[in-house]
Amino acid sequence: MEKIGSDLYAALIVGERWKIYLEGLANTLLLSLIACLVGVLIGVTIALLKTAAAGKKSVGWRVIAGICEFYTTVIRGTPVIVQLLILYVLVFNSSFAACIAGFGINSGAYVSEIIRSGIASIDPGQMEAGRSLGLPQGKTMRLIILPQAVKNILPALFNEFIALIKETSVAGYIAGRDLTKMSDALRLRTYNSMPLFIAAAIYLVLVVGLTAVQKRLERRLARSDRS
Repeated sequence: MEKIGSDLYAALIVGERWKIYLEGLANTLLLSLIACLVGVLIGVTIALLKTAAAGKKSVGWRVIAGICEFYTTVIRGTPVIVQLLILYVLVFNSSFAACIAGFGINSGAYVSEIIRSGIASIDPGQMEAGRSLGLPQGKTMRLIILPQAVKNILPALFNEFIALIKETSVAGYIAGRDLTKMSDALRLRTYNSMPLFIAAAIYLVLVVGLTAVQKRLERRLARSDRS
């Protein structure tokens, strides 16, 4: 116990090292939030394009559908670390920019499937009803279909954000100053593994807290469906 106490003191108190964890946590949350927004934008675009291309026989729509399918297949089929390294080495000089692009592009592939499944869960009669009222397809999708789909997929999108927070722990591979990277740097300075346990505890508290919010959101949505 005495060694654990001394290791904890060295990892947190000496030199106000607790501030380093806060900096890493802030970077992790900022990176996750921005990457999630990028992922949602990409995901919505891909999902709408795939939905619009479904059943279309024109060459243009088939090419668009093929490009979207290629994107989701490649991104979901390759490790996010490899994607980050390619972006960092070949495209960006900034590790933060590479992380935002990498995690955003990676998340977009998964979000697109979530949104597409949400759109598919809506009764096709909703689209027909909107068209019968004189609304064009795009406006019907925006005003009638998407609002209902978002309600169905909101818990899944929240879960994707939680997963993204954990995935950012590999940002250190391209010198990203996230919580894991900062904690590992402290490990080298303190000559003990306590900083990694502290980082793990922070991730655990963060994920458990966000999961509780997600479950509360699901219960509220379930109550609204019954009312």
